[in-house]
Amino acid sequence: MSSLFVPTVRHASRILRPCVQCQHVRLSGASLGQRWISSTPMTKRPKTAIFFPGQGVQRVGMVSPWLEAFPQTARPILDEIDSVLQVPLTRIIESGTNAELTQTENAQPAIMSTSILVLRIMEQEFGFKTSDRVDITLGHSLGEFAALVAGGYLNFADALKLVRKRAVVMSECSHAAAEQEGGEFGMIALVCESEAHMQSLISGIHEFLDLSSDGSKSDSAETLPAVQQVMIANINSKNQIVLSGSIERIRTLLTNLRQFGGHDPRHVRLKSDSPFHSNLMKPAQELMKDLLYEEREDGSDIVTWPGVMPCISNVSGRPFRNRGQLKDLLARSCVETVQWWRSIKYLHEEEKVRRYVGIGPGKVGRNLVGKEVGMKGAVKGGGVWGITSPKEMEEVVRALDDTEQADED
Repeated sequence: MSSLFVPTVRHASRILRPCVQCQHVRLSGASLGQRWISSTPMTKRPKTAIFFPGQGVQRVGMVSPWLEAFPQTARPILDEIDSVLQVPLTRIIESGTNAELTQTENAQPAIMSTSILVLRIMEQEFGFKTSDRVDITLGHSLGEFAALVAGGYLNFADALKLVRKRAVVMSECSHAAAEQEGGEFGMIALVCESEAHMQSLISGIHEFLDLSSDGSKSDSAETLPAVQQVMIANINSKNQIVLSGSIERIRTLLTNLRQFGGHDPRHVRLKSDSPFHSNLMKPAQELMKDLLYEEREDGSDIVTWPGVMPCISNVSGRPFRNRGQLKDLLARSCVETVQWWRSIKYLHEEEKVRRYVGIGPGKVGRNLVGKEVGMKGAVKGGGVWGITSPKEMEEVVRALDDTEQADED
């Protein structure tokens, strides 16, 4: 089937030019806002994954470039966000203070909804048909909700309400811990020299935590009150992990690792006052179970199964296998370790994914993926890209077209 380009009124006078590589018809010198309608490629294209960011990438004004470039598509989505949540979240995103937007109950739905807004613009303004052009989807921590929307498992409104309600409880958990225990709670990233160093470091952390309950080796750290526990929240790459919990206790752990374990990793305090992916978040896990299994008035299930493409779980690092497992793992992801490194290794080594597209605010996810798979931008047969601005979207759509029939290694 030949492809067709439908110009908007503002592009109608431009010259149509066919793309040799992928049989798309383009507008010569077309500006942002051009509409692409993609055809089925003549040959097998490289396997493609899209991924979405987690908390920490929020920035006041992050939707403004999209609203300015694509007002007809962006404005209805922004209106829908406020209507669904019944709070003026888009005002906070567009013109609030950093302090307002950084609050967990605002940051999480803001990031998730902005990610979906970017994807919808890509679909509606560029004619990018996600179900035809993408094979698998995933998201880092909070980004899993956007991945489930993109993969056809949750509708946008349901995902938005789930994220907001979960975030409110997470915020309450953090405040309660601070009041109960005193001191600061949050997350600290550790960066090692190599994969071997990281594996040794993880072993050292587990050993310290197992010995940390009343100094008895027979006791597990799990017997400690949640406010005293330190957890490995993320395994992001072959040399980066994130610890979550009491900042004072994390620093004590690092001191012991230096003195007795021979480990001295670089460490960076993350911009979060909440210890995500730790046992302090168990109330959020229980809330998610209730919401995901709640009987709806019309008898429908909140989760659509199957979706339109596989989606990777943060907990297992593998695709969800069925509806029940999806609900279980999505709830457990509130407290369990984000297995991002395992997920990317699975996609790269077993699924042979050759093209990765990060969609949404920030470039942390793109940098992590690119580092792990050894690609940056376009390479032969694939590439790693990030879409954080309208200009990047145009560039990435072109790059995907240019590699649509590239030979795979």
